[in-house]
Amino acid sequence: MTSLQLFDAEQMMAGVRDLARQIADHFAASDRDIALVGIHQLGVPLARLLHEELSKLNLKTEFGMLDITMYRDDIGTRSMLPRIHETVIPFDVNDKEIILVDDVLSTGRTIRAALDALTDYGRPGLIRLAVLVDRGEPEFPIRADFVGFDVQLPAERKVLVNFEAVPGMDAGIFDVNWQK
Repeated sequence: MTSLQLFDAEQMMAGVRDLARQIADHFAASDRDIALVGIHQLGVPLARLLHEELSKLNLKTEFGMLDITMYRDDIGTRSMLPRIHETVIPFDVNDKEIILVDDVLSTGRTIRAALDALTDYGRPGLIRLAVLVDRGEPEFPIRADFVGFDVQLPAERKVLVNFEAVPGMDAGIFDVNWQK
């Protein structure tokens, strides 16, 4: 496996701050309650960062975490059982303006599953999508409303976002080649 760092931690945080500004500008005139819902796994730390940045921009948001494991369309095709995470939605989603948050928009399948999972909790007034990285050309007709970075890579390459320093790999956004 070879990898190339696309954005370092400082650039990544600049992308997070830009995402927060996009969201704050969009919802500035809204009088409805807004909630960030991070999709497990890496949408959760991104949603936490956005929650903090939005509070600095004087936009109050609620925070939740959504597990989509049982809503995935590949659940029966995996050789190993997936790890199920806790869904925590400590607010009523009915009529709430919800921003789904994920690290990378690639095929759109994760977002499709998240929409199904989220609507099992109620009927939001509005759902928007914020992603740190948009790869473009998803398989499903799903587009992000708020994007930190647009990255065009061949389909065989994977974008990996690392929010915490892992031994041997700093925080940042990486282009990972799984084929080598």
